[in-house]
Amino acid sequence: MSKARFIFDGPEGAPVALALAHGAGAPMDSPFMAHIAQGLGARGLRVARFEFPYMAARRADGKKRPPDRAPVLLDSWRAAIAALAGPGGQPGSGPANGPGLAIGGKSLGGRMASLIADEAGVRALVCLGYPFHPPGRPEKLRTAHLLELVTPALILHGTRDPFGKPEEIDAYGLPPSIRVQYVEDGDHSFKPRVRSGRTLEQNLEEAVATAAGFVAGL
Repeated sequence: MSKARFIFDGPEGAPVALALAHGAGAPMDSPFMAHIAQGLGARGLRVARFEFPYMAARRADGKKRPPDRAPVLLDSWRAAIAALAGPGGQPGSGPANGPGLAIGGKSLGGRMASLIADEAGVRALVCLGYPFHPPGRPEKLRTAHLLELVTPALILHGTRDPFGKPEEIDAYGLPPSIRVQYVEDGDHSFKPRVRSGRTLEQNLEEAVATAAGFVAGL
């Protein structure tokens, strides 16, 4: 596994760091990821964005690839956590399994983080649009591990997200460790319809404020 490359936002001396991974189709510097990371950094968190191998390869040669298989994605998360926990890791003031590091990400990145959060012993988990099931396939649930999750978690999820409707999510019986906060009229990237009277900027800012308060307040 190659060494993770990070984009950092927020103060170097912050007591809390948040590592974020991207979604399946867009890189770590997409407008969505940049807005979230920079917004959290402005609220005092040290944010570290990184890319999975398939996305890093696409950055190198411009060729689109499907996501790596789960074992590769999980090993990438382990490598990122180890890098941030080590003496050369900029955000942390201690080991990754101490109170200073939270993990999460957009869609796929957040889902993979949720699979490793308890193992890593991180401070918190933040999922930005969790893919509860493939669009149009509500029977294909990706929730089994969530039912046993111990790590305090925040799932920010648009009310129009095709990867899980609010009424479906509310019926999953998620444990008390998981807080689900709905983003009004948001799609999978929190974008609302014009007729809703809301803007993407508004939804993103509310998501950032909620995530920052959640992580810092634990």
